[in-house]
Amino acid sequence: MTTEAYQALAAKERNQVKITEIKAYKLKEHSIQSLIRVKTSAGIEGLGEAGLPANVAQSYIDFMRDRLIGMDALEIEKCHAEMTRMQAQWHAHWVQNPTVSGIEMALWDIAGKVFNISASRLTTGRFRDEIEMYINTAGPQDWFDPISCRDWADELKANPWGYRVFKFGFEWLNYRGGRIHPDRHRGGFLAPMLKQSELDLIRRGYENCREALGWDYDIIVHCHNEWDLASAVGLTEAVAPAKPLWVEDGLPVMYSDTWKAYRQAAKVRVMTGEKLEHPAEFLQFMANGAVDAMHPDLAFIGGFTGGRYIAAMAEIYNIPLITHMAGSYVHLIGTAHYGAMVRNFVMTESRQPVSQQLYENMAEEGVVIQNGKLKVPDGPGLGITLIPDVLNSLLDGDTWD
Repeated sequence: MTTEAYQALAAKERNQVKITEIKAYKLKEHSIQSLIRVKTSAGIEGLGEAGLPANVAQSYIDFMRDRLIGMDALEIEKCHAEMTRMQAQWHAHWVQNPTVSGIEMALWDIAGKVFNISASRLTTGRFRDEIEMYINTAGPQDWFDPISCRDWADELKANPWGYRVFKFGFEWLNYRGGRIHPDRHRGGFLAPMLKQSELDLIRRGYENCREALGWDYDIIVHCHNEWDLASAVGLTEAVAPAKPLWVEDGLPVMYSDTWKAYRQAAKVRVMTGEKLEHPAEFLQFMANGAVDAMHPDLAFIGGFTGGRYIAAMAEIYNIPLITHMAGSYVHLIGTAHYGAMVRNFVMTESRQPVSQQLYENMAEEGVVIQNGKLKVPDGPGLGITLIPDVLNSLLDGDTWD
């Protein structure tokens, strides 16, 4: 649906669905993100997920309360603009955009329920009805033992949901009892350079993994924004024989010309974006030819509205989108709708099949996955019908009444 068509539809319900309450809920097993609940004067409520702990998100909700309470919940772009304009004197920061993400997602859930249509069909229409997912793995128990590698590969291939793409970093790669470097686990901190001897271990480790998996499956190399330029380039050379789809987050988070130099020298695709929030941050990478793909996270980028801005810019630069997703069931389903509505979407990260992190039992719909692809729900809004008793067992300190 075009913006004009949506506005015409929403005009029929103008000021009939006003925001009355916004609250963040803490999840026991996933407290780094929070569920967002938006209530309205029409008795219709929406659900979203913010990429922040509940107490932090709630503090920003309280800061925005006077602006948002009483606003028309169906004027979503206006609500999004109102929330993001509150940062006029500051750069978008890690408290604001993730909170906006959860609220904005909940508003599309409300709109879909008002008009009895799914969020993805209501926003832009769908380019697809299912989205491909990749999952994370720690890699083999012993990267240099053929039996260990084969057992690891066989376990991945036997998963009943049929995943075809696997992401794994080399933090657990060991050789004679030693890891690559003890600082490897400090994601986001600049680590000591990778030595040539370590790069050789990485090369052999990924070659062993590739041999065990075969060429009918794809792999992704996982980093955490910790390497210097020479190490990051050397890493792409080391893993090139295993032909990964890309190397993720090889350099520190924010854009610098080092990223452009990295992409020009890299032997495989390079990708980043999970820690970026504002569309302008993504634009720097794309406009400067510094990435082959971008990796936004719906719970950080301002929800569907911010995500559509990023997707439109990526379309101009012919850059594909792969979404980051490390949240709960709500985050996963929201990402499914985003993947359906964006033409240049490729696939999403998923924490499946680690159910305790996804809480798929909190809703009647659960998940429908075949051949590694998640079916996008067709119900109104996000298409989530909560089971209050299950959800309450997952919440910490609050009840969903």
